[in-house]
Amino acid sequence: MTNCFAGHALTCFRGERFVFESLDFAVESGGALVLTGPNGSGKSSLIRIMATLLAAVDGYLSWNGEAAAEDPEGHHARLHYVAYQDAIKPVMTVRENLAFWAGLKGPGGRIEAALEAVGIGRLAETPAQFLSSGQRRRLSLARLVASEAELWLLDEPTVGLDRDAIRLLEGLVAAHRAGGGMAVLATHQPVDLGADETRLDLSAYAAKRQIFDEVEGAQ
Repeated sequence: MTNCFAGHALTCFRGERFVFESLDFAVESGGALVLTGPNGSGKSSLIRIMATLLAAVDGYLSWNGEAAAEDPEGHHARLHYVAYQDAIKPVMTVRENLAFWAGLKGPGGRIEAALEAVGIGRLAETPAQFLSSGQRRRLSLARLVASEAELWLLDEPTVGLDRDAIRLLEGLVAAHRAGGGMAVLATHQPVDLGADETRLDLSAYAAKRQIFDEVEGAQ
């Protein structure tokens, strides 16, 4: 079955301003959507709206044509959100952090496989406080491998990664898509998710209403 995750006429208001308005998107099973645009265009805000961590002031999300708001638990169950801030607990080991995120009570085959997949299996017993920034980002990516979520929402996942690690991320996304999963990624850096990736430039949806308000106030 092909699933479709979509946004309809979304409008975002943050920091005392409208960020974007009337924004539409759609991504289907096996698809990848890359969010582009300058700083302040709302890439991270849109990812958070998709994860329902931020409410749009107008518009709505849908899954297979049904409003996501009608089944919030179902929506949360099918997505995995990785933010720019890694939320790693420094006193816990690498394995313990991943087990916590995965909702497991201890090490298991899926956790071990996830750590190996991102190249930090040898660090499983290392307290997270001793990880480099790149290793911390790899640990965040391991959360994706350990989860069974169909929808990946990735906010600046390439920050702190070298070129080899970025290629690793590209491979993880490719494998996820090959299995019918979908990914939405916001990034400032070049990422190759395949010739069939879709790109959404948020600057095309820059809100105009605050400009109108300023013009009216000057009259």
